Amino acid sequence: MNRFESLSYLVSHLNVDLQNALDKRLKRYELDIKLWPVLFALWQEEGVSQTELSKRCDVANYTMTRILDQLQQQRLVTRHQDADNRRVFKIYLTDNGKALEQDLICEAERVNATYLSQLDVDEQTTFLALLNKINRYKD
Repeated sequence: MNRFESLSYLVSHLNVDLQNALDKRLKRYELDIKLWPVLFALWQEEGVSQTELSKRCDVANYTMTRILDQLQQQRLVTRHQDADNRRVFKIYLTDNGKALEQDLICEAERVNATYLSQLDVDEQTTFLALLNKINRYKD
């Protein structure tokens, strides 16, 4: 098998390119790519536990702690202790974190559009559907 037949090689290479492109855009907001999945997940649903957020972002709990520390330091998220379990913290966006959503989603959409522009509309739809199928995500 050569590298152009290796799914892991191709996906990894694309992932690095996409992350670098988005990271460059996030730097304009004094953010970096490691913060993106957490913000993106919280814009979709906040008030989840740190453990749940770790699962959604595919990062280890200790890594999530460091990411949340950074986001909290930048005043983008807050942690609230769960009333029923003092060991559990629910994560919420601050007004500053919420205010970034529209701009950062637009930045991500621009990156997506740049990479997907190599495909026609039907190919884009098929490509995204296939990626979701491989990743076992449902519509």
